[in-house]
Amino acid sequence: MDDAAIGPPATLLDAREELTPMLSQYLDLCEAHEDALVVFQNGDFYQSYCEMAETVARVCEVTLTEREDSTGTYAMAGLPVENAAGYVEQLLDAGYSVAIAEQVEDADATSGLVDRAVTQVITPGTVVEDELLDAGSATYVAAVAAAGDAAAAREGDPTADATFALAAVDVSTGDCLVTGVEAWSRLVEELERLGPAEVLSPDVALDPDAVETTFTLTPVDGDRFAPEAARETLAGYASRPEAVVASEVELRAVGGLLAYAEYTQGGDRLSYVSRVTRYDPRESLRLDATALRSLELFESRSHRTGETLLDTVDETACALGRRELSTWLRRPLVDRPEIAARHDAVGELADATLVRERLRERLREVYDLERLIGRVSRGRANARDLRSLATTLSAVPPLREALADADCDRLCELRERLDPLDDVRNLLDRAIVADPPQELTEGGVIREGFDDELDDLRATEREGRAWVSDLEEQERERTGIDSLSVGHNQVHGYYIEVTNPNLDRVPEDYQRRQTLKNAERFYTPALKRREDEILGAAERADTLEYELFTDVRDRVAAEAERVQSLASAVAELDVLASLATVAVERDYVRPTLVDEGGIHIEAGRHPVVERTQEAFVPNDADLDRGEIAVVTGPNMSGKSTYMRQVALIVVLAQAGSFVPADAATLPVVDRVFTRVGASDDIAGGQSTFMREMAELTEILHGATADSLVLLDEVGRGTSTVDGLAIAWATAEFVDSEVGATTLFATHYHDLTALAERRERVTNRHFSAVRDEGDVTFLHRVQSGPSSSSYGVEVARMAGVPDAVVERARTLVESGVPVDDGQGSTADADSTPANADSTTADAESAGDDTAADAAATNGHAAANGEARADGRDRADGGASADGQGGTDGHAATDDGAAQPSLEAYAGGEPDPESLSTTGDRADADALAEVATEIRDLDVAETTPLEALNALHDLKRRLDD
Repeated sequence: MDDAAIGPPATLLDAREELTPMLSQYLDLCEAHEDALVVFQNGDFYQSYCEMAETVARVCEVTLTEREDSTGTYAMAGLPVENAAGYVEQLLDAGYSVAIAEQVEDADATSGLVDRAVTQVITPGTVVEDELLDAGSATYVAAVAAAGDAAAAREGDPTADATFALAAVDVSTGDCLVTGVEAWSRLVEELERLGPAEVLSPDVALDPDAVETTFTLTPVDGDRFAPEAARETLAGYASRPEAVVASEVELRAVGGLLAYAEYTQGGDRLSYVSRVTRYDPRESLRLDATALRSLELFESRSHRTGETLLDTVDETACALGRRELSTWLRRPLVDRPEIAARHDAVGELADATLVRERLRERLREVYDLERLIGRVSRGRANARDLRSLATTLSAVPPLREALADADCDRLCELRERLDPLDDVRNLLDRAIVADPPQELTEGGVIREGFDDELDDLRATEREGRAWVSDLEEQERERTGIDSLSVGHNQVHGYYIEVTNPNLDRVPEDYQRRQTLKNAERFYTPALKRREDEILGAAERADTLEYELFTDVRDRVAAEAERVQSLASAVAELDVLASLATVAVERDYVRPTLVDEGGIHIEAGRHPVVERTQEAFVPNDADLDRGEIAVVTGPNMSGKSTYMRQVALIVVLAQAGSFVPADAATLPVVDRVFTRVGASDDIAGGQSTFMREMAELTEILHGATADSLVLLDEVGRGTSTVDGLAIAWATAEFVDSEVGATTLFATHYHDLTALAERRERVTNRHFSAVRDEGDVTFLHRVQSGPSSSSYGVEVARMAGVPDAVVERARTLVESGVPVDDGQGSTADADSTPANADSTTADAESAGDDTAADAAATNGHAAANGEARADGRDRADGGASADGQGGTDGHAATDDGAAQPSLEAYAGGEPDPESLSTTGDRADADALAEVATEIRDLDVAETTPLEALNALHDLKRRLDD
């Protein structure tokens, strides 16, 4: 960040030779941490000076004061040590990294300048304080490394020879991941799926705005990522670095990342990072940022809480389980036996109610083991943290006991992995008192009986205090002074106080210690000896107790890997118990997984929507492998919900969950693609339509025959002709070239004609009932195309002014074409020229007479409704008054007929069907344009190229 708050303050640099020792120390720390804002412990406050102080005061809204010494006056701002976390969060939110410089020696025991050192650099991705962390989410810092021509690959050059690596570490838990990918798009996808808070990119330009997740891009020293430096760092975590990575670029990413993580935590090796795990993205169901957002797995598009898939299926009992559940949903499995193993465990726990409830009761006692052992290993855990660890370990034997009769392999395996760590628990129970104080240096932490020397010192202290407490009564009796009292303060120690009227009765062995206005304070040789014994014993006991505590903490830290293995088992058990609870309480069923075949769901439900609505209509989904189901129906009828619920059922099943349905037979898919809704990206220079085309491009390039594709309103961001052409060509391409199982929701009713031309294309629709202008949506999916979009009725229901609604209804009923300003009929597909039930009946019955009657009385059939010859038609309808087209022709604004897209979609037009009002040259030109539309290879063009091509075709149509 280019900011005066970062780097050594210019004011101090200018006065370097004259600075006091303390300000010189501050300046040195600022120079050593040029990328961070340095706060400097001075007693109970973290101080900052000069330009840094001005920033701290402004961002944290604290008072800006001044420090004045012989060298000058300097701005100063302080943050209380006890409440620093909240202020640090404000600085992080403002874009700053914060270097915490703490006093590393006892100020009371130092005569000169107290030594200070930066013990932690807090960045957005390396936060470890509980107050700044979400207990249910991982916080990653990630690093990207590249080999080859990364710049060309980033720009989309398909010939660029480049490979990329991505590494990530959660500094609070020690979770460390690394992977390698061959394409820039795959790297971006993994970044989006991982969702890091901070990214390091030493050798490839990475634009945060080009990735659909929010993170801080941190400039870093590339030296950490050099091969030899990275290998040396990784060797501290793996004896054979090359054994945990697959390439040098992966080694550079993870080695450089761990070096950065060490730097932020004070420079030492992170001993609790006990496993560096390499993963292959192909080993999980791929979900890019578009799918995560569209399916609302972790974030509601309406930004309201409680409306995500994670929230819906989260019945976990502890933070470990919630983070694990998030991981399972973010990376569903593609290995069928592994998925089945999870289903076996969920099924067994669903059937065993008592076992499941016993597990959940004990799991509620579990603290966050991963973050606890992280703090222990970093030397930041206090006595209460160790007691929390002991409490968690005490819950493990009952968990094992609850699983004693488990049958399925996964639960039996988990039982064996639930290591009770008896040695660690016994150590903690013997060493740490049940309710320890927050502070470590003031005693009262170590349990009596743990250390003989400490017990002796505490006994001496107790005996001395008991002697002092008896002294007051003894001295009153000896001197006869009833008002005599014995007290203690931090400055003068123990004393005997006598009021002035009784001073003549003071014994000779009393020695004056302090004079007050109305009294004198004394001590005796015996009291002084006892005082020395008490204070000496107390001081030595406090020191010894702290040493014993740190020794216990270090012994626990040495078992970090065992604790982390236990945490992994507990997290998985919590997720399985949670999914079993959801299955029982929400009536989910176990899906049947098949190697080959399509998606067959009986009475499927949307897991989120069904919980937010009083009544939800379940729907079946029968999709053969490679089938394209074109879904039509009115807005608000449930098309998008239906499509998403199919995808969510697939995601849940492959994550290991039961699913909301009466029955489900599912294949294992490799990826879920979604093109559902869009919005402008003005900052990125993309319109809604451009974003739509970019998402469509990714689908057509990336989908396979094993993918599930959701397409919603493809082409609606442009004119009717262009949009319908893109939608038609997309469906053909998916059918011919991709073979993915696809749900294709559309208002282009012409698209339903594909079912007559393509064997794997079928029609579904959501039905509605119209009654005197009112529409009732049945939310029920049925076979065949929809007869109407009910657009005017939906507009009325939404509150559009009556004048607009009535004018729109008149235009629909009259069949009058509306000029879109481009010289062509606008949206003929979405404004049916005949709203009468006669035509709809004719369509369903194939009644030529009824269709002829509908055409003759001046109404035009549209949107795939009845044509004059009784067959389905794809474009504008037929009418006797010239307002519609005949025999598959669409009306223009002058009443002339043009061949519809359907007429040309299958190949060259029939000469007999050509317009009688235009010449053959025009017909040939139209046929040429239609052929080009059909042959347009959307998947091999960039969005900009596609827009240019469509603009040219449209211009030629207008001409």
